[in-house]
Amino acid sequence: MPKNPRDDKPLDPTDLTLVRLLEQDGRMSNAMLAREVGIAESTCLVRVRSLRERGVVRGIHADIDPVAVGRPVEAMIAVRFGGHRRSHFEQFTQEVPELPGVIGAYHVSGAIDYFVHVATESADALRDFVLDHLTNRPGVLHAETALIFESLRGRGTLTRDAIDPSRPSA
Repeated sequence: MPKNPRDDKPLDPTDLTLVRLLEQDGRMSNAMLAREVGIAESTCLVRVRSLRERGVVRGIHADIDPVAVGRPVEAMIAVRFGGHRRSHFEQFTQEVPELPGVIGAYHVSGAIDYFVHVATESADALRDFVLDHLTNRPGVLHAETALIFESLRGRGTLTRDAIDPSRPSA
């Protein structure tokens, strides 16, 4: 049974079903969630609150189309640090996700230290973002930009097959 690594309490099939439903439609009402799972609304409310408090459900958000809000140029920027001082990483981790246009920042293994996903108004704005907010940071050795031509959305963390309790485990 999957567990949240931050919590000793394992996720049971009801929790996993709630997570899957919320992942598919974060705006689903408590009444609808309860009906889909087959539990009382009060129980559903308590379980969803517990999932949030335990960090399993980290948030519910709107998926905004960058083009629709005037930011048609998306890019993934690979950032490499020199020296690997903890203070440089900590500052980067705190500040970069808060910059305008940053969709996500990912600390990764390998030759690259971070990938930063951004959406900007134009190619010029993208260039300025890289120069003003990334390459001039302490410790940053190199930034390489790759334009995103198409963005495909995955099915999510959980699928129906992944949580079907009647399905034999591998």
